[in-house]
Order: sequence, then C-alpha cells, then structure tokens
Amino acid sequence: GQNHILGEGKMLRRMIEADRLSSIILFGPPGTGKTSLARVIAATTKNHFQQINAVTSGVKDIKNIISDTKNLILNPKGKTVLFIDEIHRFNKAQQDALLPSVEDGTLILIGATTENPYFEVNKALISRSTVFQLYALSETEIKKIIESALQDKERGYGNKKIILEEQVLDFIADLANGDARIALNGLELAVLTTYPDQSGIITITLDIIKDSMQKRSPAFDKGGEAHYDTISAFIKSMRGSDPDATLFYLAKALYGGEDIEFLARRIVICAAEDVGLANPQMLSVAVSAYQAIKMIGMPEARIILAEAALAIATSPKSNSAYLGIDEALNTVKNQNTGDIPFALRNAPVEKMQDLGYSIDYKYAHDFPYHYANMQFLPDKIKDKVFYQSTNMGYEQKIQKWLDFLSKLDD
Repeated sequence: GQNHILGEGKMLRRMIEADRLSSIILFGPPGTGKTSLARVIAATTKNHFQQINAVTSGVKDIKNIISDTKNLILNPKGKTVLFIDEIHRFNKAQQDALLPSVEDGTLILIGATTENPYFEVNKALISRSTVFQLYALSETEIKKIIESALQDKERGYGNKKIILEEQVLDFIADLANGDARIALNGLELAVLTTYPDQSGIITITLDIIKDSMQKRSPAFDKGGEAHYDTISAFIKSMRGSDPDATLFYLAKALYGGEDIEFLARRIVICAAEDVGLANPQMLSVAVSAYQAIKMIGMPEARIILAEAALAIATSPKSNSAYLGIDEALNTVKNQNTGDIPFALRNAPVEKMQDLGYSIDYKYAHDFPYHYANMQFLPDKIKDKVFYQSTNMGYEQKIQKWLDFLSKLDD
C-alpha cells in the first residue's frame, strides 16, 4: 500500500533507499503503516535510530536523546533518526524542545500522527519537515496483508496450518475499514481461540471471524480530523438537500460515538442558517428535537435526530437571515451610521418628549393593515437594504407582503 509515496521513483522511497533522510511527518488514519514505515527506516538507515511515544515521553527524554547524540563516543556520526509516535500528543513546549536540534540536523525527526499536522503540530516544525499523507488501505491491500501474515514464518502464521473458509478474507477486509491493525488483530484472535483438528489444521469459519471482530472499525475520532470531516459532510448534506447523504453522515457520526447534543446543535444552526425564512417552522422543529433528545437519550434519540435532520434536508432553503445579519453587523462595525431617529427613541419622562424624543412616532396598529409608513433607519443609511428575499418557500409570501406594503408607501 501507499504507492503514492512509496512507489518506484517516489521521493520518500528514494530518501529511504539512499539513506538521505530529512525530517518528515507521516499523517494518516490508524493502521495505515506509519509505524511499519518507521521500522523499515530503522532497519535501513546507518544513522542511530531511536523511537519514543509522545504519550509516555516528555522534554527530559528529548534532552537525553539530544545529549547522547552529541556525545561522539556514543554516536560518532552525531545524528539520530528520532521516531516520535503520536507526535500530536506533545504540547507546544515539548514540540519546541525539538526545534533547535531538528534545525541544526542533530535530530532527523520522523513524526507519526493520526491528526492533521497543520492543526496539531507547531508551524515551525512543519516548516522544517516534509509532510507525507497516508491513506486508509483498500480492501485489496488488506487482503494482501492478511495473506502475507498467513505465509510469513518469522512474524506471522507460516508455521501453522490455517485455512480461511470462503468469504472470511472478504469479511476481514470489509470490516477493517482500511485499518491493517484491525484486520491483523482480528485474524490473531481467531487463530488463538480456534483449536486445530486432528490433522493440526486451524479452520477459520465466517462465524469465528465475525465473533473475533464483532464490530466495524469506525473511521471516526471525536477529537480528530475525521470528526470534523464527518460533521462537515453532515451539515453540507442537509444544506444541499440530500436526505440520503444526511442520514448516512448522521449514522456515521452516531456509530463513531458522537455526542448527540452536539449533533442536535448542528441541526439547530442549519435550520436558522440554511433553511431560514424559506420554512421558518424548521427552527422550532430543530429546537424541539434538541430538547427531546436530552429527555430521551440513546438509542431512541437517533430517530429524533433523523427526523429533524431530514426535515431540514427536504425543506426549501434560504440564507437571507444569515446574509442579512452579517451585512448589518458589517455596517455597524465599519460605517458611521448616524443617530437613531428621534421618533424611535425611548422617552420615559415628559422632559425627554420636550426634547423631541418619541415625537412623531406612528403606532403601527393605529393604521390600515397595521402598517405605518415612516422612516426607521438613521438618516445616513436610510436607503440601506439588509434583508433580501430569496423568494424560496415561505419567502414568496413574505415578498408578496413586502411588495404590497411598498405600494402603500407610494
């Protein structure tokens, strides 16, 4: 797998084969070969190689490695290839401790992370490293890994007689969801828990592998990039009026353990931002769904979320409220809008009325159609338009009403 970076003639492969390494960041989902790639580098490089895990290591460990590297008796070349697994777990201070030695070449950093390094790794480290993205493995690649494990006599099961019944290999590859570690762990558990027959053959049936793997590995981490990608796709599917995609991404988020209140809040926001006045009742539907899921909880909350999300996805759309308030805020922030008209000002005492406050105000309900023709915006922006109807759904009725009122002004 990962031919896009390890194929013939690709830069990372050339770096490894020539043992001309520079600092790199390996970024990709779990089980895609980041640690295995580091092991390949460890086996081929002539430089001193050291591995640490960011979860269990700190600045002291980094300083010790740097100190040992600079000791020419211990390390004649004065260089160490340092593999840091889960580098995103290092805080800023810990990552900063690496910088001087990475910059002067004392350390050749290989950082592995499941998170987007452009968000989780210091910009200074990123600028001194080459980022290589690894992708989830295809089902074909997972099958090849399983077949290799069955034949490998040193690290796999080549010394055992193992038979996989029909569909077992397909099932493993499908359920692993691109994660080789999940596939290998499932195979290992199946082998360890299955007794050989009289001939010494271990037969892995479909039922055995189903019991060994049980649940599909979700490509979803509540704190990681997959979380944001899934939620982004969920919101965009509702906005894009695709009910099937809406349900799919909602299910993906729920299966990955997403907080149901977080999902409900996204639905409320979408109701206001993307449906808006095209179907104003959707905001009430979304808010009701939010309240309901807090009362009900899972697993039934999934139905409530699905109903609300589908209501949003299948409604006509308008972003007039979103655009209107942003334009109004921009005007308030960047323009001298002048004073509020005297007719609209609060006059709690009579003396203020003597100053003109609230004088000439027209109470709308005293006029035909409950509409008073008067200026409400300040003089400096009296002709400014903030609300622009999209003429979608209920906004067609709104526009007709506004058009009718404008004729009364003439």
